[in-house]
Amino acid sequence: MADLTIYIGNKNYSSWSLRGWLMVKQSGIAFDEVVIALDEPTTRETILRHSPSGTVPAIRHGDRTIWDSLAIGEYLAEQAPEAGLWPADATARAMARSVSAEMHSGFAALRSHFPMNMRSTFSDRFPTAAAQADINRIAAIWRDCRRRFGGSGEFLFGEFSIADAMYAPVCSRFRTYKIEMDEVGQAYSDAVWAHPAVQEWLQAARKEPMIIPSAEF
Repeated sequence: MADLTIYIGNKNYSSWSLRGWLMVKQSGIAFDEVVIALDEPTTRETILRHSPSGTVPAIRHGDRTIWDSLAIGEYLAEQAPEAGLWPADATARAMARSVSAEMHSGFAALRSHFPMNMRSTFSDRFPTAAAQADINRIAAIWRDCRRRFGGSGEFLFGEFSIADAMYAPVCSRFRTYKIEMDEVGQAYSDAVWAHPAVQEWLQAARKEPMIIPSAEF
């Protein structure tokens, strides 16, 4: 049994769980995972046993409990500095924190109109005006990060970081709903999708028996 455990929701649907899990995976720290089925009568009661906020993801590391995706990322960056979860350059790191926080607190229209569903495709669900505004802003973030900090790597700041974990569910949504992207956005989204950890999560999502009807169209 590993010293670190992450508590997550359904892999097919839980975008926040994906973010936290990718951060743990990228940290290189050995971990166990516990999947809690969402949208069930006992879901909140079960989550509260492991997360005081009643939400996932949450991690338990020894006698410490950390919840909220960004808090998990910051904690892991401290525990495993060699993993490079944040960019080493101070300017790039400030930008990475800013775009991660913007994803954390924003883009509600995109998230509500296009719920994550990794194993399905819905090509006839079109963006609302508010969702399109979110899409446009995300495309601008990706272009700016890639232009300024992408270097020779494939990700927002060259190497895979917390910022990429934060935007990985967006890449999934864009594939699920066939959202058109510019050349930079498409190349970046393809790189995230091909990342071994994302593919590992996807394969597990495809095998899950749980269905959440509100995320199926």
